[in-house]
Amino acid sequence: MKTLTVRLPEPLVAEIEMESRGRNCSKSDIGRERLQRPARPTRRQSTPLDAIADLIGSVDGLPADLSARKKRYLKATGYGRKRAR
Repeated sequence: MKTLTVRLPEPLVAEIEMESRGRNCSKSDIGRERLQRPARPTRRQSTPLDAIADLIGSVDGLPADLSARKKRYLKATGYGRKRAR
C-alpha cells in the first residue's frame, strides 16, 4: 500500500477524528472508506439565468416589451449618441 499526504481543513479533520474514535478504527481507515464511496449526485449545473432569476421583474417602471424593442427604447433615451463637451 502506498502513502499519500493530504492537507485537510480543520472541521473535516475533527469530523474524521470523531468518527474514528466512535467506530474505534484508524483515521486512515475512515479516509480510505470515504475515498472509496461513490460520489454523491451533484446538483444540476447553474446557468447564467439561474444566477439572475430572482432579479427578473424586480425593476418597476420599465416597458413590458423592453427585451423585444430594446433598440427603439435606447434610441429614444439617447443612448450611444456623442455628447457635446
